[in-house]
Amino acid sequence: MEFINATLGDYLNKNCDPESALLAKINRETHLMQTQAHMLSGQYQGRLLAIISKLLAPSRILEVGTYTGYATLCLAEGLTKDGEIHTIDNNEELQDRVLAYFNESAYADRIHYHIGNAEEVLPTLSESFDLVFIDADKKNNHFYFEKSLEKMPSGGVILIDNVLWKGKVLGNESPDRQTRQIIELNEKLAADPRVEKVILPVRDGVYLLRKK
Repeated sequence: MEFINATLGDYLNKNCDPESALLAKINRETHLMQTQAHMLSGQYQGRLLAIISKLLAPSRILEVGTYTGYATLCLAEGLTKDGEIHTIDNNEELQDRVLAYFNESAYADRIHYHIGNAEEVLPTLSESFDLVFIDADKKNNHFYFEKSLEKMPSGGVILIDNVLWKGKVLGNESPDRQTRQIIELNEKLAADPRVEKVILPVRDGVYLLRKK
């Protein structure tokens, strides 16, 4: 199920801010070199992440799931002058390329790139985060959410990607294991009194949650 067809997608991209030259390069090279290029946030979602970050003006950002670094750089646009972003990924094969992208950016000295299992890395981070973007292995989303909430002041925002799961969360009487995990996550978050929340039907669905 595609929530936004190609024609509407082109229109949305045309009527939002364009990608920077570096983001366009990452977009292009990800589609040329990676078999799962659909995991890239892309222009429209990237601009949404950037604007949310700019509205919050966070001093500390956490990203769980770096992939090729596109969303990382979009989120970094909103950092305060002395702000930093921590991003975690377990794909060592992409490390050199992603670091090269980061070093091309204006945020090279403010990005902390952690290679490892996010379940192990997250508890070691002592910082308090104003903004968190979760876009990694779906089975651990609730763990990432809980750990992020612990490290966040009131008013902090958590974004979780892929919560509509190509529409599989809708009217599915016998969901596969991964779909069931996402359905259960959405139900837990909807009932969680600690956060205000809304799902944005952007690409594959983004859950936006604000800590009370």
